[in-house]
Formats: sequence, structure tokens, C-alpha cells
Amino acid sequence: MQEDFSNSDIDVPETQDEGSGPVRPVENLVSKGDYFDIRRKIPGLQNIAIGSGWDVKMFEEEALDVDLSCFLLNKAEQTREDTDFIFYNNESTCAGGVRHQGDSRTGAGDGDDEMINIDLNALPFDIMKITFVLSIYNAAEREQHFGKIRNMYFRMMNDDDGNELFRFVLNEGDYVNQIGIKVGELVREGPKWFFNVLGEPIPGGLAKIATQYGIIVTTQ
Repeated sequence: MQEDFSNSDIDVPETQDEGSGPVRPVENLVSKGDYFDIRRKIPGLQNIAIGSGWDVKMFEEEALDVDLSCFLLNKAEQTREDTDFIFYNNESTCAGGVRHQGDSRTGAGDGDDEMINIDLNALPFDIMKITFVLSIYNAAEREQHFGKIRNMYFRMMNDDDGNELFRFVLNEGDYVNQIGIKVGELVREGPKWFFNVLGEPIPGGLAKIATQYGIIVTTQ
């Protein structure tokens, strides 16, 4: 495989740390290590939207371009084909069942900067996991990292009514000098889907994890 890089019943914290971003309903906040059934309170949940947002701390000579991506994985935790990697150069797969809404290159403005829509019922049965990643484009060349970002979050919504199911606030202090983050993974267990909150830094960024999942990365 080749790619060219040219409201849920879950355990949540009782309070939100100061300075960790916009204040949101506490019942929606999740933390690293949380693992929960996304359909427990909404048994018929089918269409979900994944949104992520961030702000740049200060002016950069070159725009700091954060990208939201996901990998559709089989039971061996590998992509089956090129199109199982959803990112800025491949925005749709599974006949539109998974759709990236486009690349935001600046993070300017309020609300979600990038979004992925998923129809859970459209996913082939051999897709056992979807892993979500945040990365910085050309980070090494531009000497950029996630320590230069603030108000960074990742959230899931019911795509049919827009209600937020959960929100994970990422502390930029945990990712200084990091250029990639494995944010979390959606895991299929029989008829159920669970979300596993990770927040793990990825040394080597998007190219490293793409290779791990069976994508042959080429650069020009």
C-alpha cells in the first residue's frame, strides 16, 4: 500500500482542570484510560461525527497545520487496503460510510477544525477497530510540535441530532516536542462499539503509525 504525504454512561472526572480549554458539561468529559460502550444510552446509535479543534499559541512564520486522520483496521490491526486510511488525501471509504470533511490548514475560528463522519452500520464486518490520530504536517521541517497548540480537544457527537456524546481535552504540556498523537480507538465487540481513550504520543508522527498499520509511505 502506498500513500503520498506531498451523552453516554461512562466514568468521567468530577471537575475540569483550569486552563484545559473551553468549559463544557462535566458529564461529557473523559480521560486517558476510559473505555466505554458508546451505544449504552443510545442503543440505535448509527451515525457519529468525530470532531477535533485547537488554537495556535502564537504566530508562526509557517502555518501550524494539524490533521485529523483515522485507520480502519482488521483483527490483525492492519489496514486491508489503501482506502482504509482516511486523511487529507483520501477523504472517503466504505461507499461514503466514512467521510473526512476536509483539511483545515490553520485551525482558525471557533468550533471543530476538522471532522470525520462515520455510519457504523456501513462498516464491513472485518473492520474491528478504528484508530484516530492527530498529527502536524511537515512538523520536522518547520520545527513545530504540539507544545505550540492550546485548547486541543477531540469529541464524538450523534450525527443525527448534533448532541455531544463525549469530549477528551488534551493538555498540550503532555505533548511538547511531539508531532503525532494516537487519540483513541473505536473498538467493535460483537454488536457493540466501545471507545478507548488513549492520548498516546507517536514518535515519528503520522508516517510512523501509517507504516505500523500496513501503509507504505512515500515522499517526494
